[in-house]
Amino acid sequence: MGEDELTVTNPHDGRVVGVGSVPTPDQVEQAVGAAHAVRKEAAALPIHVRAEALDHVSRRLSERAEEIAQLISAENGKPIFWARGEVGRAVATFRFAAEETRRFSGGVQRLDTEAAAAGRLAYVSRQPYGPVLAVTPFNFPLNLVAHKVAPAIAVGAPVIVKPAPATPLSSLVLGEILAETGLPAGMFSVLPVPNDRAGALVEDPRLPVVSFTGSGPVGYAIKDQVPRKHVTLELGGNAAAVVLADADLDWAATRIALFSNYQAGQSCIAVQRVIVEEPVVEAFTSKLVAAVENLVVGDPADDKTQVGPLVSVEAAERVEQWVAEAVAGGARVLAGGGRDGATIAPTVLAGVPDDAKVIREEVFGPVLVLQPVASVDEAFAAVNDSKYGLQAGVFTRSVEVAFRANKELEVGGVIIGDVPSYRADQMPYGGVKESGSGREGLRSAMEDFTYEKVMVLTGLTL
Repeated sequence: MGEDELTVTNPHDGRVVGVGSVPTPDQVEQAVGAAHAVRKEAAALPIHVRAEALDHVSRRLSERAEEIAQLISAENGKPIFWARGEVGRAVATFRFAAEETRRFSGGVQRLDTEAAAAGRLAYVSRQPYGPVLAVTPFNFPLNLVAHKVAPAIAVGAPVIVKPAPATPLSSLVLGEILAETGLPAGMFSVLPVPNDRAGALVEDPRLPVVSFTGSGPVGYAIKDQVPRKHVTLELGGNAAAVVLADADLDWAATRIALFSNYQAGQSCIAVQRVIVEEPVVEAFTSKLVAAVENLVVGDPADDKTQVGPLVSVEAAERVEQWVAEAVAGGARVLAGGGRDGATIAPTVLAGVPDDAKVIREEVFGPVLVLQPVASVDEAFAAVNDSKYGLQAGVFTRSVEVAFRANKELEVGGVIIGDVPSYRADQMPYGGVKESGSGREGLRSAMEDFTYEKVMVLTGLTL
């Protein structure tokens, strides 16, 4: 047993979802010590052992899918529709990791391109840095954990998960499933310690890799705290969707309405800024507002609910305040704007001042801002006018504009013909500017957790 109880409540109705234990300092030390002790054994695990463990997790998540979806929905208020989707993605994430494990092998390079290196051959492999500290957020309490745990196991690195205090239960269930695999003791641990105790884990020299997903200020504080560690950061954004005059307006309105408000806007690639070319502003705005007003808001346990509560009343109050500040500065509310407990009605704003928080910062709530522009040039400049650069969506039928967007937009991913919220779990994912450093997506994360090592063979007949 731990030293304190950890009570998890449902953001929608306040009911107790589960009670866990906060690990004692001795238990934390035991977990870190075990990860450090097993690091060489973990790195030497045969490929098939790692891959079979990952396949097992994928299979068990699939078998327990409804149970785990209900748990996700209860602990963070995510509508069950989206929670089921998250479990399905986690199933795929572990499956992709198993596949990449089997492909992730060394390569060779002949060095006799110069006379001085005749008879020499380089074998290039990738070796894990060592145990990974995975600090994970509340908004995807299973799949964003999977994106750290799966690649760590794939490369033979022990991993310690420090879940968000609001949503530890999904991580603990994942730990139960990992315990079924037969991976060596110390290969994985879940430590639901409070945030004010996480600093000691971050600083521990036995954990050479820190993989963090969450807010920018916390992420950069970690990087400043341990500048000599290998730190990967998946941070925030204020994702833009560009709607050009040649776009399918019905499709764009439907997708933007839904993906500004999915997860109650609590996604770093939820649509926040909607940049619309002037010839279609009026027609598109009416379609968008109608689509937003048609979204089903309510109890996350209801299959029909598309928009549920934020993770807490405090989070909703902050979003409400940001909307009020924008309105005080001259913004117009075209839809929504109200709050009921932890739930914010899906909100559309127009005429927002350029310096308002709902444009400059990450809202992390169900709020989108309409910004008219005169041309493609202005649209792309507006996307780039942000300290963030995670993903952007561009609704256009023009292949030329698509390639131009890929070249000019200062983001880690450009989604053509859809919202910036699209993510395939096997693709590279991450941002530029203040949206972070490093990449997720299984192979990309596996490379992030490892370094290249070269062995040169001499005196060979090539």
